[in-house]
Amino acid sequence: MEGIIVKGIGGLYYVKCEDKLYTCKARGKFRHNKLSPMIGDYVKISIDGEDGVIEEIYDRKSELIRPVVANVTQAFIVFAFRHPDLNRDLLSKFLLLCEYNNLKSIICFNKMDLENEEIDKVREELESAGYEVLYLEAKNNVGLEKLKDKIKGNISVFCGPSGVGKSTILNKFLGREFMETGEISNKLKRGKHTTRHSELVEFEDGLLVDTPGFSSLELDFIPKDELQYCFREFDKYRDGCKFNNCMHYKEPNCAVKEAVQDGKIHSSRYEFYIKTLEEIMSCRGNKK
Repeated sequence: MEGIIVKGIGGLYYVKCEDKLYTCKARGKFRHNKLSPMIGDYVKISIDGEDGVIEEIYDRKSELIRPVVANVTQAFIVFAFRHPDLNRDLLSKFLLLCEYNNLKSIICFNKMDLENEEIDKVREELESAGYEVLYLEAKNNVGLEKLKDKIKGNISVFCGPSGVGKSTILNKFLGREFMETGEISNKLKRGKHTTRHSELVEFEDGLLVDTPGFSSLELDFIPKDELQYCFREFDKYRDGCKFNNCMHYKEPNCAVKEAVQDGKIHSSRYEFYIKTLEEIMSCRGNKK
């Protein structure tokens, strides 16, 4: 039988085959091959009574390391401007993660009922880089219809820091408390980690996955030579550089740096690129 892994807890994997859910273990051969089943994997299973064994994991179209989920087609990157305050670097890291994995990313700013002064500046920066931005008040059902329209035919992941309302959005869609929602820590002004595991759920002819919130995200697995391709606004200037292997760092006659100087690329995005590049270059295995 063939199906998709919709949940994994404690070494057990829940595989949906048509309309039935099977609790499965994975063959030991996967450990020997250093391959672990992931949420979203399409698999072949054998059945013994009500339980099953994962016999084969089919090739993945995409693979996220954090959150750990396979075959995602798009990501809803959920943040807030207040409660918790917007972490610009973390937002940029999530965008890089999606770009590196060739995922369509849609930025969703929730809690728009809270007063803030950054909206226009952040929106202009993100939209000029080519990103779609949606504005939500999930608790009041504002903006959720636009989000719902994008789900059909996709495996969509909700990702972002804790406390921004990812689980609230999912619960609103499903009309029930599918995921536990949490409060904001008054002391740290950060969200409490409320989602304990990833799970796929059917909705609007698509599949959704809510994931644990993250207060940090490391990107040192991205090769330094590939980082520039995660910044889509660099694309139309890259061919104008003097050197074919230009990394837009310290090289002369760089068209990307000229575009930054001319205001065609936001300086904050370029500065984040340089910051990330230097972090990657300082990691063992990326030095030359």
